Amino acid sequence: MRIHKEGIVTILIVFIVLLLINYIVDSKTCLTRVEVALFIPSFVFFIFILSFFRNPKRNTIAKANEVVSPCDGKVVVIEETEETEYFHSKRIQVSIFMSPLNVHVNYVPMNGEVKLVHYKPGKHLVAYHPKSSIDNERNTVVVADGKNEILVRQIAGILARRIVSYLKAGQQVKTGEQLGFIKFGSRVDLFFPTDAEILVKLNENVTGGETVIGKFSG
Repeated sequence: MRIHKEGIVTILIVFIVLLLINYIVDSKTCLTRVEVALFIPSFVFFIFILSFFRNPKRNTIAKANEVVSPCDGKVVVIEETEETEYFHSKRIQVSIFMSPLNVHVNYVPMNGEVKLVHYKPGKHLVAYHPKSSIDNERNTVVVADGKNEILVRQIAGILARRIVSYLKAGQQVKTGEQLGFIKFGSRVDLFFPTDAEILVKLNENVTGGETVIGKFSG
């Protein structure tokens, strides 16, 4: 299992803390059942942390007018809405909820040039909350290919306290490249033109960098 660079420090800290706790308990008690009772949940928790920061290889295949999923997770919103940060017009919003069990790497959804990268601090409402897209800590990225534009919004959840973005305005990017990372529970929104064809359904599980979410008209 490949580990993402964003998790190295966290994993080391967790490992050292768990090691110290188990060492102290082991040195203070002669009750084997107490040591075992502590070691098992410590081991399970450490495996969970390792799993959270896994960085799997993805096989990205998409046509020029297709937009792939920027993350792993479940589709929780498909609706027409007013996008007020960049487009200032009606858009189709597709929101993907990332549980703590999902891969938390974020991927570039289409080829093109990065037109905007804008971070905004905010609240940490539950990612399912209707206002999380507006009120929560978030990072907005817009990618354009000369004909079409897609807006990707990384949104921190109730546990997430750090959104990482690797992109800069003016940068050329390719579909499936790593866009960033969100730590510990989150959500990602996509904003399509209203004439785009959405190819996923509510409650569908999608794979970042691979599942085609929708395609532009023409």
